[in-house]
Amino acid sequence: MSNLPPPTRGGRRSGAGRPKGTGKYGEATVPVRVPVSLVHEVAELVELKGRGLPLYSSAVRAGLPTAADDHMESRLDLHDYVVRHPQATFFVRVQGDSMINAGIHEGDILVVDRSVEAREGSIVIAVLDGELTVKRLRRRDGGVQLVPENDRYPVINVGPEQEFRLWGVVTTVVHRV
Repeated sequence: MSNLPPPTRGGRRSGAGRPKGTGKYGEATVPVRVPVSLVHEVAELVELKGRGLPLYSSAVRAGLPTAADDHMESRLDLHDYVVRHPQATFFVRVQGDSMINAGIHEGDILVVDRSVEAREGSIVIAVLDGELTVKRLRRRDGGVQLVPENDRYPVINVGPEQEFRLWGVVTTVVHRV
């Protein structure tokens, strides 16, 4: 038999753990109970804290230059700016050039809101025969047309025999220059 004391189980141990304020956040932390379904969203929120960028009150002229105004209006979180309905919004990257005349280029990211009602002339993400496409919506004579914004592509007349669903309305285009 051994003369060693029984091992401790759980509880606070003096000197154990990381010293307060030396972790990732530079301050003491506390445990919080979060529903499993929200863990990713809460972690994302914590990561994004303070990342709003300055939004200045002066507009930038696209014509003749004017003196710059150095007054910051607020901080801008692009997520808050482009996402109106988070539960109904997704992002998709553009492949192809059929919407180039609408300012949508290959590689752009589209912000798509599934809760927005598609109207005549809306730019939409549609599923046509199992394929996703981005086009302008046109309703003609009781039918639906998907209209490209590039003269090199034909208008798509959606036939009754085709599988067709609207997935959402494009609300914002993120385009690198």
